[in-house]
Amino acid sequence: MATTLKNNNSRKHNHHPFSLIIINLWLLSSSSLVGADADDQHLHPTSKHIIQTHYHTLQINSLFPASVCSTNTTPSTGSSKRQSTLEVFHRHGPCSQLGQDTDATITTPSVSEVLSHDQSRVDSIQAQVKSDSSKVKIKNTNSNPNKLKDKKANLPVQSGRSLGSGNYIVTVGLGTPTKTLSLIFDTGSDLTWTQCEPCARSCYQQQDPIFNPSASASYSNISCNSPQCSQLSGATGNKPGCSSTTCVYGIQYGDQSFSVGFFSKDKLTITATEVFPNFLFGCGQNNQGLFGNTAGLLGLGRNSLSIISQTAPKYGKYFSYCLPSTSSSTGHLTLGKSGVSRNVKFTPFASSQGTSFYFIDILSISVGGRQLPISQSVFTTAGSIIDSGTVITRLPPAAYSTMSAEFRKQMVKYKTAPAYSILDTCYDLSGLTTITIPTISFTFGGSVKVDLAPSGILLAVSTSRVCLAFAGNNNADDVAIFGNTQQKTLEVVYDVGRGNLGFGPAGCK
Repeated sequence: MATTLKNNNSRKHNHHPFSLIIINLWLLSSSSLVGADADDQHLHPTSKHIIQTHYHTLQINSLFPASVCSTNTTPSTGSSKRQSTLEVFHRHGPCSQLGQDTDATITTPSVSEVLSHDQSRVDSIQAQVKSDSSKVKIKNTNSNPNKLKDKKANLPVQSGRSLGSGNYIVTVGLGTPTKTLSLIFDTGSDLTWTQCEPCARSCYQQQDPIFNPSASASYSNISCNSPQCSQLSGATGNKPGCSSTTCVYGIQYGDQSFSVGFFSKDKLTITATEVFPNFLFGCGQNNQGLFGNTAGLLGLGRNSLSIISQTAPKYGKYFSYCLPSTSSSTGHLTLGKSGVSRNVKFTPFASSQGTSFYFIDILSISVGGRQLPISQSVFTTAGSIIDSGTVITRLPPAAYSTMSAEFRKQMVKYKTAPAYSILDTCYDLSGLTTITIPTISFTFGGSVKVDLAPSGILLAVSTSRVCLAFAGNNNADDVAIFGNTQQKTLEVVYDVGRGNLGFGPAGCK
């Protein structure tokens, strides 16, 4: 039987042990359980137990972030005691300095914009997975060093395609003396980059002071003929260029957002005691796109240039994170094995179709305790990845339609609402303060069963409308993506060296 990872009810944060649940299928087929209330006093005791096991009753307002930040101490994992732990913020929430920016040109994107940007990211991932040769080549605008002297420009943030919205950020230090930078962390990217002075071509507006390499005593450029320069092709999908004798990187995210600049090395500071000299990164001189007001990106992919590979001598290609349930709470990103919960259960990574993405095997999905009748071939046709930057989980069309139908069946007591953007299973909760929803669980390779938190099941798109937080891919041969909404509150552990991915409950609130 699968090992089940139980998430807590959204209103309680006690840490429950793992449990094995034997389900009487004939009880699950009882129509009295469809859309039932957990506090129904007239149900048979056994039926009550099943409802409590396979349904969440939650306050509707718990799906919305608070106006003030609530910092997590994550006592279940002891992450607050780990030396190599960074605090994780949602970049548009009150816990982030970026989310508190009062600049009129910087606005928090609407849910519709977030979903639109998310689809752009998914389209780019699908193209990368299907064919490495389909990656767009970026022009080497810096092959002529004189072109780097064009006038500096600050681009206002505007709606449009990007590497993805709804992302999470961490703060690291770079250079000597150390300068603080807020970077998006992304398991789907390899190269770490930040905007750099003098912004010879273009820099978008960011919250932190732009990194000035000339002010860092430990900074140096990478030469064109160095072995490190040749590694850029695998990390960026683009052949490196050369400006005078300096290696030039170019990375594009499948649309009009990109970063181009000097490939460099400098001192990276994770915490006061965790410092890495000669860290390879991109020092961006031409950067455009909807990166919010972050300073750049921290690449957590599998390539040799990712931070995971560069810090492997110390951390052994091992890292973990927990994404908070709402943008008004904090999570964590930890490099290394120290302090990981014993409750984490591991599934093996699937055979990779590339060097960057983390492939996993989805065996089955259950809604309200009912395993959906989905053929295994539906998941194996294109495979699946886990991605920290994709917001909404994408499923094969046949899997999503089956999930949606079962979810609707078990939510029959609630008034349906029109589709919203890419989300087509929505409900009007006007006048209600609580809602009872079926649990959703995924079973991965190795029979590791993971129960999603309520915040990983529903997405609030307005004060009275919520939608099932999943979407179907356009084609059966599109890769499935286990996104960050579904990862909320889970301790997600990447043991890259041993080829395993771990999930644990209640990694943060």
